[in-house]
Amino acid sequence: MTVTTTRTSIVTGAARGIGAGVAQRLAADGLAVAVLDLDEVACKAVVAEIEAAGGRALAVGADVADEDAVRAAVERVAAELGEPTVLVNNAGVIRDNLLFKMTATEWDTVMNVHLRGAFLMTRAVQGYMTKANWGRIVNLSSTSALGNRGQANYAAAKAGIQGFTKTVAVELGKYGVTANAIAPGFIETEMTMATAQRMGVSFDDFKAVVIKDIPVGRGGRPADVAHAVSFFASEGAGFVSGQVLYLAGGPKA
Repeated sequence: MTVTTTRTSIVTGAARGIGAGVAQRLAADGLAVAVLDLDEVACKAVVAEIEAAGGRALAVGADVADEDAVRAAVERVAAELGEPTVLVNNAGVIRDNLLFKMTATEWDTVMNVHLRGAFLMTRAVQGYMTKANWGRIVNLSSTSALGNRGQANYAAAKAGIQGFTKTVAVELGKYGVTANAIAPGFIETEMTMATAQRMGVSFDDFKAVVIKDIPVGRGGRPADVAHAVSFFASEGAGFVSGQVLYLAGGPKA
């Protein structure tokens, strides 16, 4: 992606996995990147990798579900790195359980990080975007939005992300701001490894079962998601907004 000026981006949940891959890709595209996660120290390795490759990055610790923390984090990014006009809402957690066993805390935790977090981050950043008359918002949904056993909380949150994305696209479009969502399927990350461990199977066995139903015959990687984010965040994607891209190695919806 070619930019005429250095734009500043924020990637949430960027200390590892998909978020780290996205942060590194946006830095390679020429953007300054705020690597935001719950633990600022955990972000420093990603920042170091970006800086070693010649990019600019800033480690930021914040709970995306905390209104005051989000406000302070975004203000810090604007002051130290530049006013943000690209936002990737990637932060997420899972608290899987069957509906009859799911606790209110498990429900609330997932809703707060995914939905409340995306709302708070987007609200905090949109002012910079509308002032610049340019912005790109990319929200991470999931194929679980279509329904998935043991994930009533996660599925509801990820479906909510899609409705939120479409509404933001409608409201902010006249200011040159686009909003799109990416709904990954199976991506090989620490989170999916933890799922296999919870199920009491090896990750290789878990992966083999999942991959047999993926038409392209492999699992996804953080780089696959990062490539899609790169497109949505690009200068040339200004006429693409309110869309949900199912990134799952085959049709899902």
